Amino acid sequence: MGISRAPRASLRPFVDLVWASDGGEASPPAARRELVLPTGMTHIVLRLGGSPLRLFAGHGDRLGDTVGHALIGGARAGPYLKALAPSAPSVGALLRPGAAELMAGAPAGTLAGAHTRLEDVWGDRAVSELTDRLAGAASPAARLDLFEAALAARLPGLRGVDPLVGHALMRLGASWSVGAAVRETGVSHRHFARTFREAVGLGPKTWCRLTRFGAALDRLAREPAISWAELAVAEGYADQSHFSREFREFSGLTPGAYRRAAPAAPRHVPVSFVQDGTRAAG
Repeated sequence: MGISRAPRASLRPFVDLVWASDGGEASPPAARRELVLPTGMTHIVLRLGGSPLRLFAGHGDRLGDTVGHALIGGARAGPYLKALAPSAPSVGALLRPGAAELMAGAPAGTLAGAHTRLEDVWGDRAVSELTDRLAGAASPAARLDLFEAALAARLPGLRGVDPLVGHALMRLGASWSVGAAVRETGVSHRHFARTFREAVGLGPKTWCRLTRFGAALDRLAREPAISWAELAVAEGYADQSHFSREFREFSGLTPGAYRRAAPAAPRHVPVSFVQDGTRAAG
């Protein structure tokens, strides 16, 4: 059983979504891995027991690298490959663009493209105490309430999101025009891009492209029979070839391979490890 929802009102300027699971899902086969597609946002996740996150450098990596149980997943523009471990109670938060330094405690540009141990940012004691409280909760709902309270406890020390970044996110979300957003701020393009990257973890143009890719994934989940040409037009790509190039860059898969994998969640693609180092999606 799991739940996901918008956070309490005080967190909504900084947090897009919070979730909790009770770890009751069936264990995956040992050879199964998962290709996780990028959202462009920063995540905070705490896994309460079981195996720590194990990442693979590529499909030919047999051993992988163990990261930890409490993590900050930085914004990224490409997928990562992880082991599908037996489930365990977990909680997480998806941070809004521009809020990583405020809520996670480190600039998004520093966290980008990597998984960082939460202890390295919040401190060992704070994470240990929070983990103990979460582990003692009687249900996912109770666990989520405790997690939200821990996030809300950070609010008194927060300042607001940089107004330049806040305006840019609003403007880019409406038009996808980086040039127009830069002109409206009155700063140089270099300053704009540097400030945006430090706050969001991605450059403004990459963020726009990745957001459009995410919208395409969400539309595909809603309309699984849509043709690639129709999907490309609906999401504003120049043509189907443009869409295919972007899809491959952000997912590491062709659109056809993604569709054949039929992932239950749009950004979580099951992958089977094959001993010769290749992969089989689905």
